[in-house]
Amino acid sequence: MATQLLLLLALISAVLGGYTPSSSADESGSSNSIGSSKCDKNPLSELTFQLSGSSLHWPCESTKNIYVQSGRYVPRNVIVTRAQLQKDAAFVVLPRYKQGVPFTLGKVNLKKGECLTKIAPYPCWAIQEEGNCQALQSVVDIAVDQNGLLWALDVGIVNTLEQPIRRCGPKIVAINTANNKVVKSIDLSDLVTSESRLQFIVVDYSKDNKPFVYVADAGARSILVYDITGNKSYRIVLPKATAPTSDVLYVALTSKPDGTSTLFFSYLSSPRLYSIKGEYLRVGQGAGSIIDVGPKPYGKQAVLLGADGGTSLFFRYKGENDIYLWDSETCFKAANLQEVQRGGDCRLSTQVLPGHKRFMWALESNFHDFISDRTGCNGASIVLHPVVKECDD
Repeated sequence: MATQLLLLLALISAVLGGYTPSSSADESGSSNSIGSSKCDKNPLSELTFQLSGSSLHWPCESTKNIYVQSGRYVPRNVIVTRAQLQKDAAFVVLPRYKQGVPFTLGKVNLKKGECLTKIAPYPCWAIQEEGNCQALQSVVDIAVDQNGLLWALDVGIVNTLEQPIRRCGPKIVAINTANNKVVKSIDLSDLVTSESRLQFIVVDYSKDNKPFVYVADAGARSILVYDITGNKSYRIVLPKATAPTSDVLYVALTSKPDGTSTLFFSYLSSPRLYSIKGEYLRVGQGAGSIIDVGPKPYGKQAVLLGADGGTSLFFRYKGENDIYLWDSETCFKAANLQEVQRGGDCRLSTQVLPGHKRFMWALESNFHDFISDRTGCNGASIVLHPVVKECDD
């Protein structure tokens, strides 16, 4: 029971980032007014894509009916929490937080005129079977690398918000997006402990073009490193000082033009931001390699939303929806944080990512309503849109 409670609390913190619903957020939950002007004020409306658990792509209507009748599809229990963009498509994560999520990894087309786009299982239906350890159980994060490989972090635990069930061990699955074939599956069972809570994944390449995968293990206060080419793995245990409370371990990778990479990380409850160079992670060297980047501005807890593929990171403060950009080549202080988007009242940004049409994109949802069953029959309100700062009136 204690383990299940920890899983629940970690899940809520990971997605909400300390969000405290305002009265307007509360009002939006019951009605799920996706189209209201208060919620959707992005000036690039033609590039604002609404995602919904009620809008999935099925092979045929009879298949959908079978899933509904058997309880394997409950539209309001489906939510998108993470994404990766590639050309005019988005790969999306649909964790099995509740019963009735038919697939846990999906794909949508980002084409003009398709604002409410259907989510299709990716790469196929067969790999989504719950209870089959050769298939995906509950994907919580993904990363698409420079060579078009999609790396999916599957924690193996389903129904996290109801009655958690460990279907299978945790694993990483690599899919070639060029031909939609699974090319590798990495069992993480030997890298995790009973305290482990795997939350985020990033992919790094060494200067000689060898891939490495980094996984944030918040529960065990560690960064897991997997050398794909060398078939070796490491566990970098973080100093106790980095984790006042082992809640959510946010990670984001920056990269300089010369190929030098740095992993920035911070627990939600930590007042400070830390980093470690990729060259140290790739050889399993943690001791003496971790840099204290500095205190979070204004003493606020900050949520690390993502990176731009270069040296910039995106943040928001705990309990706030405005998005800020920081160039990691500068000192980490308030004066160097640039507001790039003012948040709305109804949804919360869970990720900022680069991609389609050379924009930075924000993935938002009303997860605070989702976890408290206040989304109504239509389920969660999920939107993917470019990060845009509106001019003041």
